[in-house]
Amino acid sequence: MFRDEHGNSVTLGQFFTGRPVILTLVYYQCPMLCTEVLNGLSSAIAPLKFDLGRDYDIVTISIDPSETPAMAGAKKEKYVERYGRPGAAQGWHFLTGNKASVDAVAGAVGFRYAYDPEIKQFAHPSTIMIVTSAGRVAQYYTGIEYEPKDLRLGLMEASANRIGSIVDRALLFCYHYDPAQGRYTARIMMVVRAAGGLMVAAMGLMLAVLIRGERRSREKAA
Repeated sequence: MFRDEHGNSVTLGQFFTGRPVILTLVYYQCPMLCTEVLNGLSSAIAPLKFDLGRDYDIVTISIDPSETPAMAGAKKEKYVERYGRPGAAQGWHFLTGNKASVDAVAGAVGFRYAYDPEIKQFAHPSTIMIVTSAGRVAQYYTGIEYEPKDLRLGLMEASANRIGSIVDRALLFCYHYDPAQGRYTARIMMVVRAAGGLMVAAMGLMLAVLIRGERRSREKAA
């Protein structure tokens, strides 16, 4: 179980309602890397024709169980204002949760992190993920800068081509996602990396199973 930026109890499955989701795991008091990840994501989605909150959603989860909805709200306000388009507040969700909930999501998507008590910080990778509406991780992007083209093609593929123009679809046909590089490469230049592809598929299925389990638990509770 998680809490949104308003303090309401939510489940992860509530945000998978027919649109692809960009998933980020950070923490809101991170002194450097997390801010760079969110800044990089914000810059990459700014030029996209797709609208946040209409064509796709972003779910940002704090990996620090001590952080509060108020911290999530402050971070949301900053990035919604930075994005600057109508509907962003409904499309970018900032969550906090207990350690068990966070660990379940992190484990499902292969996101490894650890707390260092000496420096009182979390060690974690700089990674964002595009997830299908069914909860399957479709793509991983590493680093702190992301190509708008890669996100555009990733969102199109994760949406099963429900978003994007004819030109976008033609471009998607010409490119293929390379999990080893974390980006789209021209098909003619691509070398198949089976291990990377299998990792993406396996991690994605684990998140889908987690979301289905959440939904079954809610149905039983009702």
